[in-house]
Amino acid sequence: MRKVLKWAVRLLALAAIAGAVVFFGFLPAYVEDTSNNVIDHAPYPVSDRAAALHSDLIVGDWHADPLLWSRDLSQRGSRGQVDVPRLIEGNVALQVFTAVTKSPAGQNYDSNSAEAFDNITLLAVGQLWPLRTWTSLRERAIWQAEKLHKVEAKAGGRLKIIKTAADLEEVLAAKARGEAVVGGILGIEGAHPLEGDLANLDPIFDAGHRVYGLQHFFDNELGGSLHGEADTGLTEFGRAVVAELARRPVVIDLAHSSQQVARDVLAMTDMPLVVSHGGLHGHCPVKRNYPDELMREIAATGGVIGMGYWAEVACDDITPTGIAKMIVKAIETVGADHVSLGSDYDGSVETAFDTSELAALTSALLDAGVSEEQIRKVMGDNMVRVLRARLR
Repeated sequence: MRKVLKWAVRLLALAAIAGAVVFFGFLPAYVEDTSNNVIDHAPYPVSDRAAALHSDLIVGDWHADPLLWSRDLSQRGSRGQVDVPRLIEGNVALQVFTAVTKSPAGQNYDSNSAEAFDNITLLAVGQLWPLRTWTSLRERAIWQAEKLHKVEAKAGGRLKIIKTAADLEEVLAAKARGEAVVGGILGIEGAHPLEGDLANLDPIFDAGHRVYGLQHFFDNELGGSLHGEADTGLTEFGRAVVAELARRPVVIDLAHSSQQVARDVLAMTDMPLVVSHGGLHGHCPVKRNYPDELMREIAATGGVIGMGYWAEVACDDITPTGIAKMIVKAIETVGADHVSLGSDYDGSVETAFDTSELAALTSALLDAGVSEEQIRKVMGDNMVRVLRARLR
């Protein structure tokens, strides 16, 4: 009997070890591979004119989430959509790396309870993030910033984290000299890591975050999410946070905020505002895309709208040709000075091209009749203008 019990204990121990190996070793990679896939495709055509133009552009992207995943971003990956080598292949000069700290299972665009199951907790445990991140949203934001600083240290000068106006100009000057370098800008997707306490803004800012989303998929202490349970505006706490962000050298991002929150922020600020990633309602009439009139009000601040590359905001066609059509509609709607790129790469979205293939988007924009001047604005100059207006 004792021998049987010993063998039973050993078998249970082996089963537990095997389960841990699967959970910690294989499952996170499998989840990322299936969540951030790039559709199989033949190489996209890039005309000689487009290739020459693209190599001369400042390219900037307001939103990507690779810090969520256990990959070495200093190396070219075999999964996902963004890493430093692929950013350099795509001639990307500026990339916002966003820290996601709370996200619901299923990412329902219509309605999510603040009490819904949180996927990021599972990722934090499954990827063996530090224990402090398992229960603290603030620490998740700080940890993801620390991850990007580690990438910077390993990248051999190919990544420079931008925190100040001087950092921005240093990267742009390096690009002008032909250096292979990407400027990384940290941000938070939703102010959930403030955890209802304005004092938490200091450590998050000190960690390097300079782009601040107010909500993600849940309503929070600041106000309503576009995907929450009611279209509520800013709370008193939310107004205090917005007022403090307006005083700091940061960018406010309205992506995922309720329409009423966006209107409240418009009413109480005098600064360029950003919708970092999304689409145009006139092109793709879904709840995720703000009404065109609200987009025009945001553009009137001197701000920009980042065009996403996934089906839920672009509707039917997510190839470079399809995204170019959405950008044309955005130019018609808000003007060429107010359209940017906001891929949402590595944000649990399927795309038809990764960041190394952005020359194909430039080629598609030329084919769609967009002028070279307009392409320069959309691909990066508009983003540079907003950053210069806000960073110090």
